Amino acid sequence: MGAISSAYASPTAQSDAARAAIHPVSTSAAMQDWLDRVPVTRTFPPDFTASLRGQAPAFVIEMSTAPGCAPCADLWAKLRRFRQQYGWQIRTIATNDALLRSGRLGLPWVGHPVAWVRPAGDANRTIPIAIGTDHLPNLARNAYLATKMLAGVRVDVGVRALSKFTGIVGVTRARPQ
Repeated sequence: MGAISSAYASPTAQSDAARAAIHPVSTSAAMQDWLDRVPVTRTFPPDFTASLRGQAPAFVIEMSTAPGCAPCADLWAKLRRFRQQYGWQIRTIATNDALLRSGRLGLPWVGHPVAWVRPAGDANRTIPIAIGTDHLPNLARNAYLATKMLAGVRVDVGVRALSKFTGIVGVTRARPQ
């Protein structure tokens, strides 16, 4: 298992971290209150655990972070558990690298933390799996779907799968006529 590395992170003032945090929370209690509103994934494909463990040598999770950022601390704790459960490497990336990745995808820079999955040998093929923090089952689901998309599953199939497991799809609305 890879260790969590912070070799690329640059020092940030605590006030800068608070301004750059995605979620407007500054304490663990506020973070938990925010997370209590987020639905937890409960349905997984049959190959889920074996696939994540099997993909561990081939993929890496990288994350932007800042000291004093409550969502960053929450996401780090969950990614450590993810690493223990599935054997993946978890690394830190600098803010400038996160800005560049966001720009490549046409995303605005939204702050810390952002977690990305990428092939271990290709820093240019990345998929964001968390913008802010999330529940561990949701992070694992997103990592699973990212590996599928990076390994050749069409993006639209991956997005439909993400929608299925998050409950976005399934409610049909009548179209106005």
